[in-house]
Amino acid sequence: MIHYDDHALQLIESEIINMYSTDVSDYTQCECLLDIRRRLLNDQALTRKNQEELLPHIIAFNDALRDALELVYNQAHEFYDKPDFEVEGKCFLSSYYPSTHPFQQEKRQDLWNALLDPGWNPLYHSGVTHSIVLPRDLDISFNSFIGMDCPPPNWNEGLDPELTKDLHLINAFHNLFDHTKFALTDFIFVRDFERDFTMSLVKK
Repeated sequence: MIHYDDHALQLIESEIINMYSTDVSDYTQCECLLDIRRRLLNDQALTRKNQEELLPHIIAFNDALRDALELVYNQAHEFYDKPDFEVEGKCFLSSYYPSTHPFQQEKRQDLWNALLDPGWNPLYHSGVTHSIVLPRDLDISFNSFIGMDCPPPNWNEGLDPELTKDLHLINAFHNLFDHTKFALTDFIFVRDFERDFTMSLVKK
């Protein structure tokens, strides 16, 4: 069981929300707060017992994430019909705090806004993973885009290797878990995603 009501965790989250509501120009302290919060939550989530309980959510999130990235991949190719233009597609977690998250409390949306802010969470600036850019990535297959073309096809570093050995977790899962400021239990309850596409004239 994850103790979202842990006193130390609540103090840190309150400070994050308070700082986010002010005009912060130096993000160093902000990132530190998110790091501490992430560590506290992951220390709980990564016990064997809790990973067993979270496994259905991990699987469901990975499936939803894969579907969202496939939509971005396919739509980027649909939009790319003029060689003089570059198309960039990105995928983001929904901007709304997950309604399926087991911990629902006042100001959770405020906390979620801070987590989604690339100033506070810099490696999230391109979304859940690197963007797809056409024509640069025209020869990249979807399996390559999500990291499923390398053995073994499972990005489960940091999770229980036996529990997750057959999950085929994609590299975007790994990116969120290992490289951003999200805790595992922040994003595995997300089922909705947002897509962003930009078109620009190719410089010659």
